[in-house]
Amino acid sequence: MKTLSHVDKNGKANMVDVSGKEVTERTASAYCEVLVSDEVFRKIEQNQIAKGDVLTVAKIAGIQAAKKTSALIPLCHNIFISKIDVELKLNKKNSTVEIKSFAKTNSVTGIEMEALTAVSVAALTVYDMCKAIDKGIIINEIKLLSKTGGKSGNYRI
Repeated sequence: MKTLSHVDKNGKANMVDVSGKEVTERTASAYCEVLVSDEVFRKIEQNQIAKGDVLTVAKIAGIQAAKKTSALIPLCHNIFISKIDVELKLNKKNSTVEIKSFAKTNSVTGIEMEALTAVSVAALTVYDMCKAIDKGIIINEIKLLSKTGGKSGNYRI
């Protein structure tokens, strides 16, 4: 049976000591979907949102958020990010903005939280920039798509 790594012997929250772990290349990718109305979709597509270019601003927000993950997630280690990419695509069929991130590091701990934070904040940025038109925007399916490296090995949906 697996034990929780962020819990001490008394069951209290604890930041894991990673000082004895080996530095390895680690990657992670994450996904999120933002469901918008047809009107919002059209305005994003035509770059007619009053706050500006939604896709570009959300991409930059996701990148910035990944770099600040340890400041947002209490027990997350501050790690060097060697690569972070955030991609936003419009899916006309579903009236969605699909967001994917890819993060890479050479570190003693994983980079999954940075990839997940990137798509989450990019999605929140889409919401923020479009909420004046429609507050019914739905953020769906924030999930880890894959991870590589580290003691727990590789994971892929």
